[in-house]
Amino acid sequence: MNSTVIFALLSGAAAIGYGIYLTRSILALPAGEGKMIGIAKAIQEGARAYINRQNKTVLVIGLVLFVVIGLVPGLGWLSAIGFMIGALLSALAGYIGMSVAVRANVRTTEAAKTGLAKALDVAVKGGAVT
Repeated sequence: MNSTVIFALLSGAAAIGYGIYLTRSILALPAGEGKMIGIAKAIQEGARAYINRQNKTVLVIGLVLFVVIGLVPGLGWLSAIGFMIGALLSALAGYIGMSVAVRANVRTTEAAKTGLAKALDVAVKGGAVT
């Protein structure tokens, strides 16, 4: 393996580790109570339905592209498999990211009860603000 591949793999592992750390730190915060939790659950349900529908549409396009890439002589089936792995991991990252961001929103609202600085800190860590 050359140094570029090793660097890319180490960077990816570091990003995943940092993502796990941020997710755990955000989800450890209080999520509010009563009506806040009910509203948050409704938003989560809507976000989940949205991303599931989006992924079904993209899946059809991805399957067509998989076949086209596999049939192109200069690319072949190995490239098609690489494309499919990348597409599946991208969809997984989108699903996880949306799930964490939606759950971070209610925690940001709860943190805002104690002050703007705390709320902004939670929002930035949770992906609500980039």
